[in-house]
Amino acid sequence: MTLDTILFYLFSAVLVYAGLRVITASGPVNAVLHLILAFANAAMIWMLLGAEFLALLLVLVYVGAVMVLFMFVVMMLDVRMEELRQGLRTYLPVGLAIGAILVVEMTLVLTTSFKDVGPAADLGADYNNAKTLGTVMYTEYPFAVEIGAAILLVGMVAAIALTLRQRRDVKYNDPSAAVRVRAKDRVRLVNIPSQEAIGANPTPPATDVAPSGDKA
Repeated sequence: MTLDTILFYLFSAVLVYAGLRVITASGPVNAVLHLILAFANAAMIWMLLGAEFLALLLVLVYVGAVMVLFMFVVMMLDVRMEELRQGLRTYLPVGLAIGAILVVEMTLVLTTSFKDVGPAADLGADYNNAKTLGTVMYTEYPFAVEIGAAILLVGMVAAIALTLRQRRDVKYNDPSAAVRVRAKDRVRLVNIPSQEAIGANPTPPATDVAPSGDKA
């Protein structure tokens, strides 16, 4: 057994454990932390398979950005897992059925692919994984890339629409009213004497005020 095989089984075992902990963790923060661990181990497995570009993308995009964002959102929202698990038994049969179908499909695919797997081909020292991946994506699968881009665009627009929905506890700015505002309605000019004028005449001139009992 080679070192690559040992590392593959080690990373796979940690990946399976982290995946199980994601769905069985008692708190959302623990679930997100185990999901970060699962992504990190998946990136290591891709690195062993020679897909360096995909491994770096998984670490930078998902672990470094998406999962950190999930962590901040979960910690700020203070999600209560008890309320989320109230309807777990209702959807449990459907979830188990979908999971069983996925396991059967993956087993069929892996069983048929393992039969044709041989020794890895010598790709040469000048082989570029990112260049090869980009060439395959934009020459053989351009339609799939465009569909994925359209789905991501729809998701981004939907997220913006949900964020900008009308809320009663938020004060909104009216751009048309801001454009129509006049300077004299917002700015007041005040004449303040300078320091030199105050120093030259420190006491204000006395005014002749008649006593309240005297009548002019």
